[in-house]
Amino acid sequence: QVQLVESGGGLVQAGDSLRLSCAASGRTFTSSAMGWFRQAPGKEREFVAAISWLSITYYVDSVKGRFTISRDNAKNTVYLQMNSLKPEDTAIYYCAASRGPLRNYDPALAYDYWGQGTQVTVSS
Repeated sequence: QVQLVESGGGLVQAGDSLRLSCAASGRTFTSSAMGWFRQAPGKEREFVAAISWLSITYYVDSVKGRFTISRDNAKNTVYLQMNSLKPEDTAIYYCAASRGPLRNYDPALAYDYWGQGTQVTVSS
């Protein structure tokens, strides 16, 4: 059974940093795309960042220069380093994985597996 388990969320102040982790189990994701999405209260789930199986990275404009996605295939884990956090980054952050390579990384429907989410709250 495939599982994605996020960790690293919490309550921080504006300008602080957090590092989210997503540990995958049940299969290897070496040839898969891995992504992070977030959902704020009353809003739709939105794409944040993704990393291809070749470690090419993609970001939504609002996090470029502040967030960094990376992967460790040996540990079957993907990370999201979040710096200079803003109150508008407050959301539940979800990890996602595809079965194989993707052409488009931002649609949520492109991903086959999802974690339960981890809360990130940024106070002003």
